[in-house]
Amino acid sequence: MGFYNKYILPCCLDMACGAKPITKQREKVVPLATGVVLEIGIGSGQNLPHYNADKVSKIVGVDPDKNIWKRSADRRAACPIDIERIGLSGEEIPLDSKTADTVVCTYTLCTIPDPVKALREMRRILKPGGKILFSEHGMAPDAKVAKWQCRIDPIWKKIAGGCHTGRDIPELFRQAGLTFKQLDEMYIPGPRPLSYNYWGSAG
Repeated sequence: MGFYNKYILPCCLDMACGAKPITKQREKVVPLATGVVLEIGIGSGQNLPHYNADKVSKIVGVDPDKNIWKRSADRRAACPIDIERIGLSGEEIPLDSKTADTVVCTYTLCTIPDPVKALREMRRILKPGGKILFSEHGMAPDAKVAKWQCRIDPIWKKIAGGCHTGRDIPELFRQAGLTFKQLDEMYIPGPRPLSYNYWGSAG
């Protein structure tokens, strides 16, 4: 899996995460970010074109995968905002409490090994009155689709960098002690086991 993870998987993830339906989801939440932003799972920088440079002073991106980070070079170069990367997963972030005005998390909770712990870290780092902006795919409400999510999950995790097809996104937020300020959900274009999306804000 070394060659696959280093060369093939980053390319595939970058293309998949840049698909038009997912880009439209990013456009719904990322431009709402303000101040100092903590982005969990910055990856190949798919969110960078959608930040409002007049409202965001700095982006601290968290991502453990240096191979996918390399694919963000052109997007970083085109972004006028100061960007810093922390090469770790989201469960333990070496930042002081109450330092971020906004946390952005898009298509990341599916992959983090302990998503509840990561969400608690986001809550810790968020300033009072700040917000977590998110867009994630997860558990479908239809029993047949949810059944297929369970069936393909073991294989999908292996080929998609640890991605889980059907995590219960709202429940993860609740377990982390977060409250939704806005929560929308629907299928977006794509294979139904992978395309039920949740997005909004929490704090």
